[in-house]
Amino acid sequence: MNPTNSEQARERIEELRSTIAAHDHRYYVLAEPSVSDRDYDALMAELLALEERFPEHFDPSSPTQRVGGEPIEGFATLPHSRPMLSLGNTYSEDELREFDARVARFLGDDAPESRTYTAELKIDGVGIALRYEHGRFVLGLTRGDGGRGDDVTQNLRTVRGLPSRIGPRRTDTPGASAANRGAPPASEVAIPEQLEVRGEIYIRRSEFLAWNERREAEGLPRFMNPRNTAAGTLKMLDSREVARRPLRIWLYQVVSPESHGLTSQSNTLAYLRALGFPVEPHGAKLVGIDAVLDHCREWSERRLALDYETDGMVIKLDDYALQERLGFTSKAPRWGIAYKFETTEAVTQVETIEVQIGRTGNATPVAHLAPVELLGTVVKRATLHNQDEIERLGVRVGDWVAIEKGGEIIPKVIRVLEERRTGEETPFVFPSECPVCGAGLVRAEGEVAVRCTNEFCPAQTKARILHFVARGVLDVEGVGESLVEQLVDRGLVADPADLYALQKDDLVQLERMGEKSAQNIITAIEGSRSPSLARFVLGLGIKHVGGTAARVLAERFGSLDALRTAKEEELIETPGIGPEIAGSVRGFFSREETLALLQKFERAGVVPLTQEPILPDREAGDETAPLSGKTFVLTGTLANRTRDEAAEAIRARGGKVTSSVSKKTSFVVAGEAAGSKLEKAQALGITVLDEAAFESLLES
Repeated sequence: MNPTNSEQARERIEELRSTIAAHDHRYYVLAEPSVSDRDYDALMAELLALEERFPEHFDPSSPTQRVGGEPIEGFATLPHSRPMLSLGNTYSEDELREFDARVARFLGDDAPESRTYTAELKIDGVGIALRYEHGRFVLGLTRGDGGRGDDVTQNLRTVRGLPSRIGPRRTDTPGASAANRGAPPASEVAIPEQLEVRGEIYIRRSEFLAWNERREAEGLPRFMNPRNTAAGTLKMLDSREVARRPLRIWLYQVVSPESHGLTSQSNTLAYLRALGFPVEPHGAKLVGIDAVLDHCREWSERRLALDYETDGMVIKLDDYALQERLGFTSKAPRWGIAYKFETTEAVTQVETIEVQIGRTGNATPVAHLAPVELLGTVVKRATLHNQDEIERLGVRVGDWVAIEKGGEIIPKVIRVLEERRTGEETPFVFPSECPVCGAGLVRAEGEVAVRCTNEFCPAQTKARILHFVARGVLDVEGVGESLVEQLVDRGLVADPADLYALQKDDLVQLERMGEKSAQNIITAIEGSRSPSLARFVLGLGIKHVGGTAARVLAERFGSLDALRTAKEEELIETPGIGPEIAGSVRGFFSREETLALLQKFERAGVVPLTQEPILPDREAGDETAPLSGKTFVLTGTLANRTRDEAAEAIRARGGKVTSSVSKKTSFVVAGEAAGSKLEKAQALGITVLDEAAFESLLES
């Protein structure tokens, strides 16, 4: 709509103000964003343009004159000492050059080399303000509406990296970038009587994924993404629950910097680091807009290797005196802007929605999409997670949706483009019966998942078999979804143990199966008859028992018989195995169906390897083990072992395997196509082993 008169403009302006206010409320107050940054900025840009064209409709309460919405109830709300304003956004290099040109016009200086900027990664987190008195943390406020925020002090006291007391720290750390170095020596940094700093609360990707895996193993729903989870966590009333969640913080601003003798943003970052605050390490001080653009291009490529979410680069004029000259608009500072990286989203149409049944009976809705390219692959499906998520998104068959590909294998739907609806879309009704076997679908009280009640549902059977043969479990090459589908449908296989009774003649009669392929599959199945105990236990698909729990149980009990007959008390006493897992394991091995399955495996000659059990009093580790006390990180592809096999070999010799490189890492094992972990190891001076050196170490 392009209004041609004042009355049309008034109607559109009122509509835009209402829409933006609703989005602000969901984003700032409820921590449930309902629109992308790009779409939000388009609405705001349209409103700004109309208000400029039709000034008679100016309203001081317009969203263009303020930031965000009102704080939620449940916490005390307090005023910010200075408003927490948002930066304006830009999505192209041309717009970033226009920003630089505006700065030049205000300063009256066209020479590019006269303008020095700081460029800092824009962390996709939750804005926060912290106050310190005599070096002690006394108050923490959320952004709120920019003028007032929620008092979440108790929750913030649990955040990793947030110092309860500040004091001089070393500033010459290896990770400090050019923008963060240059702080005075620690002995020269005085602790201020009053200090207010601002930053972002975030969750690392690796910790978020690990936490979600633990939740899934415990039968709890997965969280959607780190940013929303961090926002929701800060609003929790129980700080004990907050303490269980892996929140972290980075700081980037000192309020009233002049009272602390700070004259630039680069000085401020160094000062924060000197006082012991965590500062994002990749900030840079750059001369001229060309250097800024080069930095943005570099990090647009490198950001996916980082262990935290970043959606852009914050560009600020470095000198505070020049910032003072430029000042602010009613909405944002003139001296800074956020450059947004190209998003990892795609837009497509929902053709159908299908409910799929997993190995534990979970009914998961999956959207079948018009094919669209995303990050170099063609996407045809996206998960909708559960019934609650369908209702939250409001997705219908026929809708145009935005999809995103994160750490999951299957992309997810993140929003519906309601403005593209034609009226022909149809709501999806979640079925009350299993689409595969017709049994009832039930939802237990307090759970998100809807489950099929028929344990012998063919879909569950197929999913259990696929889990058993999957990579990282028994790793039976060639046995995939299409083959398992045919084997179950034709009655050749009813459980994983039946795989070992298959003959080549059974396979050659199947679709698209030749003699050679059939023989290769039989050979692969035969090669899995002597799995490690940990992999076999994982393959059984016991509820709540993931890879880590399976390994712990295998190490503790040493044999399948010992585990099968273990008392619940023995299981609970095993470090890392709580009452929930113990009860699930004991219940699984107490069932007649399980006994029958294990006897079937035994008759088929499937015998998990035994090992010397590690008793609880030895759980801390055998100091005589050759790799005791050593921590390894694996990266790249090894020629002679899978990563899981390499990890098992390390653990069997007393070593520890972690997913990320740190100063505490002893060795990085680098195979072919090693990635950013190798670079980080080299930067930290950590010993890097190629495959030959690794094998030699294992043999020594």
